[in-house]
Formats: sequence, C-alpha cells, structure tokens
Amino acid sequence: MHRIKISSQRREEIIDITSLVRKYLAENQFVSGILAIYSPHTTAALTVNENADPDVKGDILSFLNKTIPRNGGFAHAEGNSDAHIKGTLAGFSHPFIVENGKLQLGAWQGIYFLEFDGPRDREIWLKFIPG
Repeated sequence: MHRIKISSQRREEIIDITSLVRKYLAENQFVSGILAIYSPHTTAALTVNENADPDVKGDILSFLNKTIPRNGGFAHAEGNSDAHIKGTLAGFSHPFIVENGKLQLGAWQGIYFLEFDGPRDREIWLKFIPG
C-alpha cells in the first residue's frame, strides 16, 4: 500500500489529485490491473468528475452546502456533522482500471479529494492489484 499526503487550505475544498495518482503509477511501472484509492477520513471523500471547467468544483460545493448546511441542527457535539454526511454521500473509495501503465479515465474526468472539515493534513491510500 502507498500513501499520498494532501494538505487542504480551506474548510471545504476540492483538490485535483489526478497527477499524483498518475505519478504513482509511472514511478512503479504498473502495467495492467485495478488501482484502488481510499480516503481513511470520515469528513473527506473521493470523487471523479469533470476537470475541464473549474466552475464544476464550485457548483458541487455550493449544492452540497445548500443541501447539507453546516448549521443544520445536528446533534454531533464536534460541530462537523455536515462534513460527515457529505463524506458519506460522496464516498470514501474508488477502483480505477489501469491498462498499459495508464490510468483509464474519460476525456473530461479527473480524480478529486473532497475536503469537508479542513484545513487539515490528510492522506489517501493507494493499492495496485495486478490483473
């Protein structure tokens, strides 16, 4: 298993990690298989979405904040229930196909780390499964 460190700068932030994932694949010369990516944090998540228009990231955060407001009357004492709910809805892991050493993504897709309770130092875990 490999760990990649990520530092968020704001409470809520969407960070493009596609290049970090590609770098990991290239450095290890993996050929074909599945790359599992996992976030071990309950107030952060992973997603795949468009990486051509930066407005998409803002739209995602705006929608989530309207749907799940920070001060939504939640019972959790730490005051970050919204972050836990957003993480649960977005999801904590994704499998990716790797063929001929290349990450298989759609033309407009990128891999994103979603921070919902920052700023924090975080990490994601990667595991390559040959196949």
